[in-house]
Amino acid sequence: MTDDELVGLYAQGNNVAFDILLSRYESKLYSYIFYIVHDEEVANDLFQDTFLKVIMRIQEGNYTGYGKFQAWITRIAHNLVMDYFRDKEQANTISNDEADYDLLNNIRLAEHTTEDQMLISQSLKDAKAIMELLPEPQSEVVRMRFYENLSFKEIADKLNISINTALGRMRYAVINMRAIAQERHIALYAE
Repeated sequence: MTDDELVGLYAQGNNVAFDILLSRYESKLYSYIFYIVHDEEVANDLFQDTFLKVIMRIQEGNYTGYGKFQAWITRIAHNLVMDYFRDKEQANTISNDEADYDLLNNIRLAEHTTEDQMLISQSLKDAKAIMELLPEPQSEVVRMRFYENLSFKEIADKLNISINTALGRMRYAVINMRAIAQERHIALYAE
């Protein structure tokens, strides 16, 4: 089957089709990412984030690269790698040159205000409460990914499931958490 046929089947709910796509491209894609970042842990995370994004875009009907699946997933991986390097660079750079005030002595950069801490605390409580409303397989993956900081490969190994299943559970958990938050009029604070 062609990549586009498999994408179409997966969009209709056939998880085996996605497993085939994953097996076709996982080695090439991981090698591409690792070649750029030179760090196995970072490469694993970016690889998993790439396939999570691929899953979400296909399920949302946003795959439009007919006949160009490999180029499409490589572009997604490339963009995530570039985002990683941008974030890494920004985390290590503080410039005082273009500011109207002294950035280096600004208390808001050093710590959160009381209001920020309250918002973050409430958001974490809301997110945990929402997570507890998820079906157990979904909440388990969310807990392992964000509270135990496990990679999707580690989650899959620990739960004795495929990476695709772990990614799928995370995708549905995100969708369900958004729906629950919207239904309950909860706006989760993003720092």
